[in-house]
Amino acid sequence: MNKLRLILFTLLSLSVAVQAQEKQIALQSPGGTIQVSVSLSDKIYYSVAINKESLMQKNYLSLKLNEGTLGQNPKLQSIKKGNGTDVLKPDVPLKFNAVNNSYNSLVLNFKGDYSVEFRAFDDGLAYRFLTRKKGQIDVINEDFVVNFSEDYLLHVQQPGGFKTSYEEAYSQVNSKDWKATDKMSNLPMLVDTRKAYKILISESDLSDYPGMFLKGTGNNGLLSAFPKVPLEFGEDGDRSQKILKEAGYIAKTTGTRSFPWRYFVITSSDKQLIENTMTFKLASASQIKDPSWIKPGQASWEWWNDAAPYGPDVNFVSGYNLETYKYYIDFAAKFGLKYIVMDEGWAKSTTDPFTPNPKVDVHELIRYGKEKGVGIVLWLTWLTVHNHMDVFKTFQEWGIKGVKIDFMDRSDQWMVNYYESVAKEAAKHQLLVDFHGAFKPSGLEYKYPNVISYEGVRGMEQMGGTLPDNSLYLPFMRNAVGPMDYTPGAMLSMQPEVYKAERPNAASIGTRAYQMALFVVFESGIQMLADNPTLYYRNLDCTEFITQVPTTWDETKALEAEAGVVAVVAKRKGQTWFIGGITNGKMKERNVELNFDFLEKGKTYTMTYFEDGINADRQAMDYRKKTIEVKSGDRFPVKMARNGGFAAVIK
Repeated sequence: MNKLRLILFTLLSLSVAVQAQEKQIALQSPGGTIQVSVSLSDKIYYSVAINKESLMQKNYLSLKLNEGTLGQNPKLQSIKKGNGTDVLKPDVPLKFNAVNNSYNSLVLNFKGDYSVEFRAFDDGLAYRFLTRKKGQIDVINEDFVVNFSEDYLLHVQQPGGFKTSYEEAYSQVNSKDWKATDKMSNLPMLVDTRKAYKILISESDLSDYPGMFLKGTGNNGLLSAFPKVPLEFGEDGDRSQKILKEAGYIAKTTGTRSFPWRYFVITSSDKQLIENTMTFKLASASQIKDPSWIKPGQASWEWWNDAAPYGPDVNFVSGYNLETYKYYIDFAAKFGLKYIVMDEGWAKSTTDPFTPNPKVDVHELIRYGKEKGVGIVLWLTWLTVHNHMDVFKTFQEWGIKGVKIDFMDRSDQWMVNYYESVAKEAAKHQLLVDFHGAFKPSGLEYKYPNVISYEGVRGMEQMGGTLPDNSLYLPFMRNAVGPMDYTPGAMLSMQPEVYKAERPNAASIGTRAYQMALFVVFESGIQMLADNPTLYYRNLDCTEFITQVPTTWDETKALEAEAGVVAVVAKRKGQTWFIGGITNGKMKERNVELNFDFLEKGKTYTMTYFEDGINADRQAMDYRKKTIEVKSGDRFPVKMARNGGFAAVIK
């Protein structure tokens, strides 16, 4: 009898334990908008809803280590619920000078020395692993698995492999049709639920770990993919290396650490995508104690126009030489640009960063630039920097203000660590960093705010391959996760069916007003003026507008937003507002109505604006400049041509 009682008691205890493991643990955002339900059984599952409407069901997560899989048959030890409410102030404010950071948190502590932390915000959700292991661990793989509630439309960027500069055009795929054998996507990914909601997926606080990619599961869901750790390298020209051997793991890292945040920005309006600050809210705090030397600003850049100024004031042979660069410095000084960028050719060779090209005479240009109040940013290959990490010390001694580092094209753990070592060493010597041939921003730019921008975008260097139909996704995807060096500023504008151009007479697709609006719409701590100073001098009204647009902002307000279709944004710096509007090429003209309710009541403002001219749908150079008075509550109709735009300053 006692034996039977013991068996029954044991079975009852097991049943209670199983029920405890399978119970639902609820978390919701401070305003109740986002609801998360976590359940524990064979895995750690979580489902996500917005306004009680299901978006994702039974997503799960795990971390496979050399000693076992965290998240497999999890044994819950304790639950800690909390919240956070603070105001964050970015050193380089690309959207807001102060960001309200409010969330509810859930920390689940499991047997096996690990935890999972969830945070629910009113505009999204994030989670991360935390481990408390001794010594080093090998991370074999990580499962970030998402299961959609219905068939969603995915906006993706699909490289041919892990070696990518994130410059592919966006494509669209139905979530139910995306097979595991199809091309994967890099981050960020935008998910259209085909209802009122969109979901932006990315990561933050990426450190000592590879960047994440996503694959289809073939079952209406997503699965993470990661590049493995490279072990052996071979030569591959002056700006890259071949990976000859890879490890069987994706990261070798310290056993006690926090892992990158995986996040979802969940919105009921596309305006929220433009205004979101999720990467910042989840990033590590700045490691730079006194950031006062970090000076964001605009830059004149010679590569896109092939260093070819011309005209009656150019009485020298233009090119990559001393006289031409002095001309660029004079141009920058005249219009208040902080920098010029000197691209490939400033050094005698791409592999030796210490020996300038004698035709260029970098030291004389540094002296001349200092005299004119213009700093110099030098281009380098990542491989040369890797081989000469002492170059930052030398550049500081020379008087260089920043570096543009190119052709990384990888996001494995080794390369992620390279980015951070560059940021840290450059900060030590008070140098800005602009990463080209780069992956997307993932929080390093807040940990080391001297990382002023990243390329990682299908930008204007792609010439005729940069269609507004593609670029209209950028404010909602790539630029929505961090700064973006798109290199705008073309003064030769064309519609796509008549596009014919190459350097030195480079041109862009989109109207002149569209090009001008990019300076307001797109975010970058260093914003290029990509075109020829000669053309800027000849289009003085446009240049005077462009060069007064700030690169940092106190406030951002999206006025009209539909991903891939139209973006109209108002941004404030001090007491001055700027408006930028861009649209795609799907309609001959697009009409929007601006509401000036963001202006201070009781005041009258002067708005100077540039709009598409009557013939801009055919002759993209056509624009009109006008000035009117406006006040809070006024409504103003804007008509944009196909691939068109609208740009304004309100004082």
